[in-house]
Amino acid sequence: MGELAGNKHVEYILSVERRKDDFHSVLMEHLRMNGAYWGLATLDLLGKLDAVDSEDVVSWIMKCQHESGGFGGNIGHDPHVHYTLSAVQVLALFDKLDVLDINKVTGYVASLQKEDGSFSGDTWGEVDTRFSYIAICCLSILKRLDSMDVEKAVKYIVSCKNMDGGFGCTPGGESHAGQILCCVGALAITGSLHHIDKDLLGWWLCERQVKSGGLNGRPEKLPDVCYSWWVLSSLIMIDRAHWIDKEKLIKFILDSQDTENGGISDRPDDAVDVYHTYFGVAGLSLLEYPGVKAIDPAYALPVNVVERIFFGRCST
Repeated sequence: MGELAGNKHVEYILSVERRKDDFHSVLMEHLRMNGAYWGLATLDLLGKLDAVDSEDVVSWIMKCQHESGGFGGNIGHDPHVHYTLSAVQVLALFDKLDVLDINKVTGYVASLQKEDGSFSGDTWGEVDTRFSYIAICCLSILKRLDSMDVEKAVKYIVSCKNMDGGFGCTPGGESHAGQILCCVGALAITGSLHHIDKDLLGWWLCERQVKSGGLNGRPEKLPDVCYSWWVLSSLIMIDRAHWIDKEKLIKFILDSQDTENGGISDRPDDAVDVYHTYFGVAGLSLLEYPGVKAIDPAYALPVNVVERIFFGRCST
């Protein structure tokens, strides 16, 4: 088994930040807020967050805030709850949540809750359990869960549970590992994990591991490094992580690295990107890989950041 090329991944993340005007960067302009979270969280997990200028990052983030209180994917872009969570997460990484008008951000997120307890992603109204998780996670980080109807939100999420133990994007939707993480994470944050059949869901999730050691998102699909996060974090929250072969998963992630230029791809020998680099490193964190900081499976932030938010202390 190879080793994590941590320094190469740090160089790769920093190089992506410098390439603001190339073709790929322009194509991803609308996702820049999410990309900032993926890249900066990777740096933090690798102990290199100080490689960037926090003041520059915070200044840019605040320029992405809309008058509604929500944040867009870039300066001048429409607000969305997903970009808003990424903005809050990045500010949390830098211990800069105090720059926010908490009431304004909270008001935006809470305004997206529907009468049935679900959440839309923005003013256009698309409903998805991803947005339920994102809203709950964001409001919890801001310590304002009291601004939403938690009971209704939980009831809606539970209505999206399927006979296989998994969860879909809406009631009756197909079970998918990404949606499952969102629903399990939301239920964990709200203290509602008792609604889950842990053995049934654990079985569905552990069956996502294929012969290569990688995990897929649903039956008959190819393995993908990002599911090292989506599947494993859910298994950890329901205490069933021991049901998969962790060593084979570590090898799959490490085999997906570009050890010369840095970055991690979706599977071995494919092109790398920031998204898979983050979720690969995050997966290794969940697997307690040496040299990678511990990450919280519900908040998708380093454990020391979560402890600082809720307990006012930093762990080593």
